[in-house]
Amino acid sequence: MRTLLLLIACLAGLVRGAAAEQNAAPVPIAVESPRWNLEELGKAPKTYPAADITAPEVKSLFYDGLPHQGKPTRVFAFYGAPAARPGERLPAMVLVHGGGGTAFDRWVRLWNQRGYAAIAMDLCGCVPVGSYGKWQRHEAGGPPGWGGFDQIDAPAPDQWTYHAVAGAILGHSLIRSYPEVDPGRIGVTGISWGGYLTCIIAGVDPRFRFAVPVYGCGFLGDNSAWVSQLEKMGPEKAGRWLRWWDPSVYLKDAKMPMLWVTGTNDFAYPMDSLQKSYRLPAGERTLCVRVRMPHGHGAAGENPAEIRVFADSILAGGMPLARVVKQGREGDRAWVEFECKSPIQRAELTYTSDGGTWQDHKWETAPAELDMNNHRAAAALPAGAKVYYFNLFDDRDCAVSTEHEEIGNP
Repeated sequence: MRTLLLLIACLAGLVRGAAAEQNAAPVPIAVESPRWNLEELGKAPKTYPAADITAPEVKSLFYDGLPHQGKPTRVFAFYGAPAARPGERLPAMVLVHGGGGTAFDRWVRLWNQRGYAAIAMDLCGCVPVGSYGKWQRHEAGGPPGWGGFDQIDAPAPDQWTYHAVAGAILGHSLIRSYPEVDPGRIGVTGISWGGYLTCIIAGVDPRFRFAVPVYGCGFLGDNSAWVSQLEKMGPEKAGRWLRWWDPSVYLKDAKMPMLWVTGTNDFAYPMDSLQKSYRLPAGERTLCVRVRMPHGHGAAGENPAEIRVFADSILAGGMPLARVVKQGREGDRAWVEFECKSPIQRAELTYTSDGGTWQDHKWETAPAELDMNNHRAAAALPAGAKVYYFNLFDDRDCAVSTEHEEIGNP
């Protein structure tokens, strides 16, 4: 069945298609992937007070979402902004939570402390009352998450991914409407399932100046944490889910700069799927792949310094991250050329001698030779290394990664 899913993932649309089980009729190709009405989603939604839900230093509110099964819905959100000087307009962030999460007020305050307005919304029809993964649903909530695998027989506009993407875009339209916010300086970041959604949002809503998926990527039918879930659905339904909701369908339409933040051993989104994903968008890409980066909200996914530096460089005139210009290998010697305005302090070769499952690889690091005069780093590959990449660390300890290469593969 795993081979069947890979066949599905490679034939239709960009990498999607129909598949056939042995002795079964071929799976028919479904209609093209759904589309969102950006003219309607581009209007600021009506808002309502959420007086019973409070958090320090931020505002709580509901705003109108899309109808679900013919009934109106509302989306809960926290919004906050730092004090602005008269006439000043602030940069802003749209914050997309991950699986088991909700609208997090602390995440809003984190960006407020950095000088940004920010909005964090709940995209599963809940309010932030309860505990992680067990948040209280509200009576006007849309479809529950995550992934919406069990909703695949419903009309596309009644499924979770459609609603979640729309809810985030409406949150973007709302924050753009606030007089203290500069609508030309807004970015989006999301964690895990929120990173998955960020990949789709980046291809759907061109108004964002940049996007930062944390962990999330496309090609979920290859070897992600949800392959077994797709297998249980059967080839027709799994094929439809992949054609409709896999981020690989939408990433090709993303034009803004994107920063991809993840770890070498992420349990949900393996490095080969990440690589195929970040190669799709037309805009400039930056990679930050930390060795065994933990997966989660809080410090792990919300606080990497690279996200703040990337945002500042685009929205606030800050010093940018390093940029990989070229990389290559001659025999067992690999190299990278880069540009930087913040000096590179060290370079590391990251490699593994393991094969098989990406999540189980043992990754090791070794110092690389750093030549700042020529903006170049190089290293000899250890015997037996099967995959490698470089990490460049600047004087802020921000990491920028090269693409990984599987040695012996084209």
